[in-house]
Amino acid sequence: MGSLHTCRSALLVTIVLTFTSMLSGCATVGGGAPAPATTSVQTLEYYPYQVKGYQNSYPRKTILILMPADARDATSDSAPLNGNPAIGVITDQSDNITERLYSPPLGPILQQAIGRSADEAGLSASSLPDVAYKPGIKNTTEYVLESKLRRCWVKKHRGANGQYGPVWRTTADVALDVSIYKPPFSVPFWTGSADETYYDPPVGSFGLGSEDEAGIYDEPGQVLSVALTRSVAAIFQRQDLRNLMLEDDIKSR
Repeated sequence: MGSLHTCRSALLVTIVLTFTSMLSGCATVGGGAPAPATTSVQTLEYYPYQVKGYQNSYPRKTILILMPADARDATSDSAPLNGNPAIGVITDQSDNITERLYSPPLGPILQQAIGRSADEAGLSASSLPDVAYKPGIKNTTEYVLESKLRRCWVKKHRGANGQYGPVWRTTADVALDVSIYKPPFSVPFWTGSADETYYDPPVGSFGLGSEDEAGIYDEPGQVLSVALTRSVAAIFQRQDLRNLMLEDDIKSR
């Protein structure tokens, strides 16, 4: 009898230990480190005529757009991938990074965007690969625009589930410093900055609760493109710059 009781006790202990081990294994699998983040190269572009109100408001003067300098602060998340600069991340509900976002080189994209916006404003834009303005050198164009990219970042975050599924929110931020020169002078004709933050969906966009609002754009690169477009357009929306060029146009006649 004692032997039978001992066997049952030993069997019970074995079952308990086995079950505990299984639970421990499940906890390790379910609560371990998050999976490595994937990567994607996003399309970043300028959206012509998305920003209204400044078109053809400038004199038909020539302006040379230099290659913008990437002056963003370096962080652990901003390291490039195969020559493609980092432009953002996608995060889960716990704010873990699930995807890292990159784009083709930012300088040419931004240079082309500024040129397109200048043309919309009524100026006649051309471009050069030079980054820095060289004073004292005669130039066939009337103005030279030099710029620095201070911020260009997008974050797409998964929030709590709503009645229609996961709720995603995307925030894009672009900031530029701009100097415009009149060759051959070394002192800038005008300096300014442009800073644009865009939210998708826009905060309170449809008068619904936050859990019911849906984003307009599918890709985070599209949201960043909107911020880029608005930031670039803000350069030529500046009334002080417009007035300076209009006055300069009258003096040159």
